[in-house]
Amino acid sequence: MSNDAIDPGRRTWIGIACGAGAVGTGFAAVPFVSSFAPSERAKAAGAAVEVDISALKPGEMQTVEWRGKPVWILKRTPEQLESLKKTDSQVVDPQSLRKPDELTPEYARNEYRSRKPEILVAVGICSHLGCSPTAKLQAGAQPSLPDDWQGGFFCPCHGSTFDMAGRVFKNKPAPDNLEIPPHIYLSDSRLLIGEDKKA
Repeated sequence: MSNDAIDPGRRTWIGIACGAGAVGTGFAAVPFVSSFAPSERAKAAGAAVEVDISALKPGEMQTVEWRGKPVWILKRTPEQLESLKKTDSQVVDPQSLRKPDELTPEYARNEYRSRKPEILVAVGICSHLGCSPTAKLQAGAQPSLPDDWQGGFFCPCHGSTFDMAGRVFKNKPAPDNLEIPPHIYLSDSRLLIGEDKKA
């Protein structure tokens, strides 16, 4: 039977059916392929977040979300690192020994509270009532801050202040330093937040 013998109406319906099948296959494939990526629920539950920090300049900070929390990544200047020596005697827990397993991983229990001295990775949530402090990185007198302010973070809700390593100052409502999340460097410019061991 030649192709000329096929009814033109039937040929049209066969073409439509084939087209619909192809479109349906495409729609079915998209969710299947996207299922390999972490879902929003998995990310909220704690899936690790990879961050490109190659564009971060000294004195700059970027914020990413991990487990529904803001995580600050701050590239500290040499002056900001030097300021930590000045605030040692003014903070509650200079060595990050209080609640070490909860707030500070072992590799960040140093004067910088970080894997690399210049990079601070901290959860931006005050340990008092869960407010989010604001960055006050510039040193010097400022409203609601002491005249000898060295730079750090200020929680406007109840007045808690933290230094450039996220250490809480004495006589403030916040009881503890800012949390340092698990993290690891995949390269000089790639940071993985949420995991701290190489696979």
